[in-house]
Amino acid sequence: MNSNPNFIEIKTETTKLLDPEITQENAKISLDIIHLKLQETTAITGSDFSIENLAAIPTSKGKALGLNYAALCLLDYKRTTLFLQAIYTAIKELQDKKPKKKIKIFYAGCGPYAPFFTLICTLFKPSEIEFSLLDINIASINSTKKIIHAFNLFPYISSIYTADATTIKVPKSVCYNILISETLDAVLYRECYVPILMNLLPQFKKDVILIPENVLLTSSLINTDEPDKEEELLNVIFDVRNSILNNTISDNFNPLKVAISKKTEHYNTLVIDTNVHIYKDYWLKRYDSTLTTPYAYHLEKPFTKQKAVFTYHLDPEIEMKLTFE
Repeated sequence: MNSNPNFIEIKTETTKLLDPEITQENAKISLDIIHLKLQETTAITGSDFSIENLAAIPTSKGKALGLNYAALCLLDYKRTTLFLQAIYTAIKELQDKKPKKKIKIFYAGCGPYAPFFTLICTLFKPSEIEFSLLDINIASINSTKKIIHAFNLFPYISSIYTADATTIKVPKSVCYNILISETLDAVLYRECYVPILMNLLPQFKKDVILIPENVLLTSSLINTDEPDKEEELLNVIFDVRNSILNNTISDNFNPLKVAISKKTEHYNTLVIDTNVHIYKDYWLKRYDSTLTTPYAYHLEKPFTKQKAVFTYHLDPEIEMKLTFE
């Protein structure tokens, strides 16, 4: 048993976060305590203004969050809580299927706190789970190593890579049971979730558990002048998992055109939502997280365009572009 006081303190708060009935207020209390401990351990606060800690890191496609922003992801309270619960659930389900098998987890884009390594380790024995960690930012890796040392987490580590997750060839990739890559932003803008999966998923076995399992971008029409008016869902404009499995993603994939002319007289705003399917029944929907902040485009009246055109780009920048014709 790990008797390290840092480990025990984190375990106490992490266990509270597993309660499916936990309130946002109590989740905030526990995560603030965890954040303070990680901040003390790494000397990364998430709020200093050094260029080194603020700058995004370019990858072969897209950018990885700077050190500060990556650290502050921990304090996206509902997001962290649901991801933690989902990963814990996935591990327990795998254990139920094969009770004596060690669960091997590859964590791409762990950031300076590696929260889903650090917290999950407090819930299992080293004989039960094993992690490989990857981040493109050497400062994040060095920070994570401080946590590993301070919390005595060495027994949980298989490998640590400083590499670009969009290009790395993972050694012995078929041995992993779970792949974590929480590397996205609202409307899949700029960050590397899609190109990372394009690179990693084909390397892993087909039944690997991916967390988050999928991201769906959907479009809707709403009327901001009539908040009680029911919105109209237009289309799923991008299903990441299906697009990767069907190999339909290119640097600029074919535009999706949606007829809207007959509907806009009743609505004044087109909205793009990011729906994050973490695992099974665990979802992040509109306003649950910074990841699911909707993109809203006001339709000036009279609106004469016939179609909304959605085009997802990987080059020169990762972004979903909206135009009209």
